[in-house]
Amino acid sequence: MDDVKIGEILEPGSDDQRRSREERVRARFWKTVRKAAKAVPFLEEVVAGYFCALDPATPTKVRGILLASLAYFVVPLDFIPDIILGLGFTDDVAVLMAALTAIRTNITPAHRAAARKALEDLDRGGSLGD
Repeated sequence: MDDVKIGEILEPGSDDQRRSREERVRARFWKTVRKAAKAVPFLEEVVAGYFCALDPATPTKVRGILLASLAYFVVPLDFIPDIILGLGFTDDVAVLMAALTAIRTNITPAHRAAARKALEDLDRGGSLGD
């Protein structure tokens, strides 16, 4: 996946696009996290990005970038469909890595702590966001 494609995916978009992406992300995020747990090596950072995207104190542009990348992550039919064993999340990883690199300074210690706790709860069989 080239930089132009990733750049297009990560466009913050309009207010309506951000709202739509946020709804999609909220509805599908935890189910996708469960599926991607072994395929995404930096899953804690992805979950911290999720909490950052939902934080009203996060700048609008940053929220837009995160919501765009997370929306791509939660949609099962993308550039490489997530159902393809071993390859399904590779394009998602590229998009997420680009987004997280771009906004890394906006993820706070509170977002990271919430991510650790959520993943610990998930490991214990919790039902986050369902």
